[in-house]
Amino acid sequence: MFTNDLKKGDYVHQQNGWDARIEDNLKGNTRLCTVWGFETEMGSIYSHDIVYAYKDSKGMTIDQARKQPHVPIEYTESQLKCRQQTSNIW
Repeated sequence: MFTNDLKKGDYVHQQNGWDARIEDNLKGNTRLCTVWGFETEMGSIYSHDIVYAYKDSKGMTIDQARKQPHVPIEYTESQLKCRQQTSNIW
């Protein structure tokens, strides 16, 4: 599954170990998400930080979604280029 296939309401897991719910239907290098981390907050995340999606999780709570099977994420060339550029910053 590509990150561009994710729709509003889908739950995903990020590289840093935090879960998030997609809050937009846009495509590209960033997505608006509600993130469950140190705090629960909404903001933009890089698409290349999404590791996998929870299958058929739309309409569930985060606890229900975490019990769903994982679907690996594939990245577009643009997202891989963005990952390379941001990794060179640090």
